[in-house]
Amino acid sequence: MNYKDILKIIDHTLLKAESSHDDIVRLCDEAKKYDVATVFTHGYWTPVVSEQLKGSSVRVGATAGFPFGAQSTFIKATEASSSIKDGADEIDIVLNIGALKSKDYGAVLNDVSEVRKACSGGVLLKVILENCLLTDQEKIDACRICVDAGADFVKTSTGLSTGGATLHDVELMKKTVDGKAKVKAAGGIRTLKDCIDMINAGADRIGTSAMLRIAKEIEEWS
Repeated sequence: MNYKDILKIIDHTLLKAESSHDDIVRLCDEAKKYDVATVFTHGYWTPVVSEQLKGSSVRVGATAGFPFGAQSTFIKATEASSSIKDGADEIDIVLNIGALKSKDYGAVLNDVSEVRKACSGGVLLKVILENCLLTDQEKIDACRICVDAGADFVKTSTGLSTGGATLHDVELMKKTVDGKAKVKAAGGIRTLKDCIDMINAGADRIGTSAMLRIAKEIEEWS
């Protein structure tokens, strides 16, 4: 992969509570300049992002059930539907971690499946497992459930818990989904080397708030 191609699989992310309208507009301008995959924000900002990215190749991403995954299934699906109506092309939700740890696999499956139904018309669904809170077996179970529910991606982390993406987790997830879903690595990815390592481990998409730093490194190498 050409280094510049790495930018095309980056989700340029801003999920700080204090982010302002000007911050979001700046985020979108940066995304268009470097032709990244998506801009990811909270659902409140989806109409702004959709308007700012109109006519560009950059997709619109929004979170739902973020960052703990403990909302009701109805709320998650409604939040996803709202953002899709506002222009979102991709939705990232957080798995119901407590239900998974309680071994209530039916509830976890239903949770993802109902959001999957809301993500119609080609909208991509990514499910954040928050791997730092899970055992390896729970990660495997979560990946299998997400595949069964029709998720397009499984994702390592929110970036807001006790840990982020690891090479071990990306490799484990890639092996478990076995081509039936893709893998997004996020959380603590801040350098070009981090991106390359994650891609080599099997990541198909990178989520990061450090896109500008990574883009600068790529420019220096070009």
